Amino acid sequence: MSPMINRTSNHPLRQTPRILSIAGTDPTGGAGIQADLKSIAANGGYGMAVVSALVAQNTLGVRSVHIPPVEFLRQQLHAVSEDVVIDAVKIGMLANLDVITTVRSWLEECRPPLVVLDPVMVATSGDRLLEPAAEQALRDLIVLVDLVTPNLPELAVLLAERPAADWAAAIEQGKRLSARTGVTVLVKGGHFNDSDCPDALVDTHGRLAPGVIEFTAPRIATTNTHGTGCSLSSALATVQARTGNWAQTLAEAKDWLQDAVAHADELEVGHGNGPIHHFHRLFSDGAAAPAPGVAPTFSSTLWRDVELIRRQIFDLPFITDLGSGALAHEDFSYYLAQDALYLATYASVLARASELAPTESAQRFLADSATQCRDVELELHRTWLHQQPEPHEAGPATTGYLDHLLAVSEAGNFAVLLAAILPCFWLYADVGDRLHAEFRSRPDGAEHPYAAWLETYSDDDFAAATRRAIALTDDAAATASESERVAMRQAFAASSRFELDFFDAPRQLARV
Repeated sequence: MSPMINRTSNHPLRQTPRILSIAGTDPTGGAGIQADLKSIAANGGYGMAVVSALVAQNTLGVRSVHIPPVEFLRQQLHAVSEDVVIDAVKIGMLANLDVITTVRSWLEECRPPLVVLDPVMVATSGDRLLEPAAEQALRDLIVLVDLVTPNLPELAVLLAERPAADWAAAIEQGKRLSARTGVTVLVKGGHFNDSDCPDALVDTHGRLAPGVIEFTAPRIATTNTHGTGCSLSSALATVQARTGNWAQTLAEAKDWLQDAVAHADELEVGHGNGPIHHFHRLFSDGAAAPAPGVAPTFSSTLWRDVELIRRQIFDLPFITDLGSGALAHEDFSYYLAQDALYLATYASVLARASELAPTESAQRFLADSATQCRDVELELHRTWLHQQPEPHEAGPATTGYLDHLLAVSEAGNFAVLLAAILPCFWLYADVGDRLHAEFRSRPDGAEHPYAAWLETYSDDDFAAATRRAIALTDDAAATASESERVAMRQAFAASSRFELDFFDAPRQLARV
């Protein structure tokens, strides 16, 4: 599987992409251009900004909006594009018909390689923010972008329909919008009052395989979510300009946003709905001090980066039922069938890492790990699956994970590839250790239906292989550049998010 490329261009991917935000302001820094610039920087980009509206607002609400003359907007746009190569554009608040028309003319003239549109059309109160003519102009603008990221009320307005009553209906609306406009749609489920917050990339034109790529995360109990839509769309533009793979992009951006929301309460900004913590990961590097006399390691930073994901994994019904032995056989069989498909490609990724490794020892370890995937573990899966036919089609979680690994593999950076493959060692060892400890402590001595699987991921050989993979990653990080270490953290976090989705795939399949 090859990574997705930008729809409008073969523009080369960049380690530090140059991202232009066209949006309104927020003097408190939580939304609009201020949030965009923070989001772009937090996700590894260089941010630039063109102001489309000056907004007097705070965490309690909007007080007034001033729209500068469109001629000044045009001058801002050309001042940037005539001097700086733009790798991606994020478009936010476009307050009236003249502003939309000016931005459209610039897009048609400049033709940036990647455009993400966050259509600001409906206020939190439900009030419409644009005149009917401007609403239609914004609908017409969508055909010039690569991704549109409406919230649920805005998705309904774009289609001139009623808001979706549930997640399945929202996905169908996303398909209709994609079919009408020819672009990819991000459907966001944050407005539903469910325990989960799903997001899905929807495309009806064959650019995504499958046509719907969905990621789900637990809802975080906080009112400090000001600017999440602005921040997510900016993160998506930044990561996509760097990776060129929409599945990987959504995984990375959603994981970062989940972490930023989880730590939003730490900021204590304003008396209303406060902002998210865009730079939590930057500030958290020194949060967990090492023991006296012990030097901090890069891998310890990686582990802290995915603390929330690790908690989410152990809260999954699949994991808790697997540990207790109550997991339904059909769910375990589906998981193993998908894992068999995954391991076949994962083995080739390990082999590629072996080719890139700078030392003979690392080459041998990674080559042996690839053989382990092809032989010992696949044999265990065939034993568990018995006479059931091997699956011919990978599910969405499997496809997304493999696309991510193959994209990193094809990029050819050994350090970043190591970080991408590490979660399959480390998270599995963590799960195996914890669940096997629970299994061994069972007082009744009853047989556990999945004991063989648990023992595979908690035995000494797998633990030793995991320690070796962690050590190799630390060694690679020690000689990597700062930009490479940022990319390593992003790749590790993305793979960890895919591991969470992979474990949750049987439940998601049952909900379809």
